[in-house]
Amino acid sequence: MAKKTLAVTLIKSTIGQKPKNRATVRSLGLRRMHQTVQHEDTPAVRGMLHKVRHLVKVEEDK
Repeated sequence: MAKKTLAVTLIKSTIGQKPKNRATVRSLGLRRMHQTVQHEDTPAVRGMLHKVRHLVKVEEDK
């Protein structure tokens, strides 16, 4: 069975955000605006995405 992946794109800048949110975005591997990274769909990743949901766009891949 193939693992589901998530495409995560940074759509809003981290300038002016709390340091904890900046660290979460950084730990997701996002450095620049409109950069997209792929992550496995795990509870840990989902939790991080929930914390910064106002800064990122998430799309589900198969």
